[in-house]
Amino acid sequence: MDGENVRPITPTPSDTPAPALAPAPDPVPALGTLVVDTSRADRVGEFRGVAGPYWSLRPVGGGVEWEVAPRHVRPAVLMEQLRARTARLNARSRGEVL
Repeated sequence: MDGENVRPITPTPSDTPAPALAPAPDPVPALGTLVVDTSRADRVGEFRGVAGPYWSLRPVGGGVEWEVAPRHVRPAVLMEQLRARTARLNARSRGEVL
């Protein structure tokens, strides 16, 4: 009578692998936040909004917006923020930017 009353082994919840979770979406920064676009030679831009799957950025001193995938964006560190703001103020003093 080998194995007649043996219950088949069923996987328990702890034995089953957890379903693969989708990567968490990148948190959307507040409007006007300075960020760095790593796909364009670490170009600093001001976050302007979401356009479909892309984020819209604008040069700190003004100019044409560009779009970038969120995975290529990181927050600007303090030195990058200061450099971008100083460049804008210098351009403004020369009359290049309002």
